[in-house]
Amino acid sequence: MSAIGSCMLFALTLAIAGGGDGDQSAPGYHVIKKIPLGGEGGWDYLTLDGQSRRLYIARADRVVVMDVDTGAKIGEVANTPGVHGVALARKRNRGFSSNGGEASVTVFDLKTLGEVARIKVGNRPDAIIYDPASGRVFTLNAGSRDATAIDAAMEKVVGTIPLDGKPEFAVADGKGHIYVNLENKSEVLELDARELSVLHRWPLDPGKEPAGLAMDRTGRRLFSTCHNEKMVILDADSGHVLATAPIGKGTDACVFDPDGRLAFSSNGDGTLTVVREVGTGKFEVAQTVPTQAGARTMALDPKTHNIFLATAKAKPGQRRSYEPGSFVILVVGK
Repeated sequence: MSAIGSCMLFALTLAIAGGGDGDQSAPGYHVIKKIPLGGEGGWDYLTLDGQSRRLYIARADRVVVMDVDTGAKIGEVANTPGVHGVALARKRNRGFSSNGGEASVTVFDLKTLGEVARIKVGNRPDAIIYDPASGRVFTLNAGSRDATAIDAAMEKVVGTIPLDGKPEFAVADGKGHIYVNLENKSEVLELDARELSVLHRWPLDPGKEPAGLAMDRTGRRLFSTCHNEKMVILDADSGHVLATAPIGKGTDACVFDPDGRLAFSSNGDGTLTVVREVGTGKFEVAQTVPTQAGARTMALDPKTHNIFLATAKAKPGQRRSYEPGSFVILVVGK
């Protein structure tokens, strides 16, 4: 082969290996630690408090709390039937869990983890977030297809927003707007957190069945991860689809790291997709990180920029049934 031919072959090899995963400029994420926590039952959303260095893990009928620096279990918030997620109002020393099994929210003390109140909300509350601009906690209720607003100070319901679709996840922009994925409509809604109204409905096409949702609050962009293996990037003010990027199968969460300017999709197929912007409105897969099958939910540590994922070893042929003691937290970093 001629020297020119060798150079062309080398360039072609780089092009195939590059575009993200094999590129020398790939971020270099990998699993740096596995923390065995054990315990029975499934899991859902993870919530990380970067200031207190705590990770809140929704686990079937309780919330497990872990020290993110030592990996030690701190304690539990008990009696949270069918819990899906946790929202934190740190200035009020309060946590809120969405209990899908009994259509309620448990309000708990962040220091003692003890229950201080239980609030009735819509049917099958799933995701839950705290909006600092309005001082309200919002549950996204899959069963009643609405959102319940709770005043975090008074610890009582102040209103409900009909969504006309099945909500999956939500984010707050810090300015009084809530963005919600509608799984069955393949839409993103913009809500007014103060007026408790729907402002806009935006289609996610070509994305289908959105799950995870994250936001670049400075750049005013939304990242919606969809079950047809696409991450859809939208303008948070106009709702226009700016770009899409391929992701793994079985996505259930999305986070955005403002310091690294990276968006992450955690996928049940055992991968973590890392997406970055490479030009104005142009995005690419920077890296696909091998994790572990079932690691579909995650949280970002704003201090270390590590990603925390949860998973367990599934029993062969049994849906949502896991080997005893196999539950672990994976830590992905550089």
